[in-house]
Amino acid sequence: MGHKKIFIVDDDEMTALMLKDHLSKNPLNKIKVFGTGEECIQHLDKKPKVIILDFNLNAVDSTAADGLEILKQIKKIDRDNCVIMLSSQEHYGKALQTIAKGALEYVVKDKDAFSKIDKIIDAIN
Repeated sequence: MGHKKIFIVDDDEMTALMLKDHLSKNPLNKIKVFGTGEECIQHLDKKPKVIILDFNLNAVDSTAADGLEILKQIKKIDRDNCVIMLSSQEHYGKALQTIAKGALEYVVKDKDAFSKIDKIIDAIN
């Protein structure tokens, strides 16, 4: 079984670092963190297996595109990218919108978020 290259895209540095720390416990996970979606887009040539993408992305840069727009760009570049949308909002409409645009899953940032992400990543070959 090979390594899984995982990109974390979150403008909340604390969330990104906690998620990176959590996912790094699995030695097969190779993690790269980005504060904006634009940074992630610039590194898609590194072929991540999974992209964990925050729905709201503008704390680092107020002009940055939001997660939905970045999701569209990622899918335009490579439809096969596995994107997990991460959001602090438990909003059914937003979840459906992201799935319709190509996200694999929509995970709410709650106490179970990391275990949900683990299960999703484990299921990806």
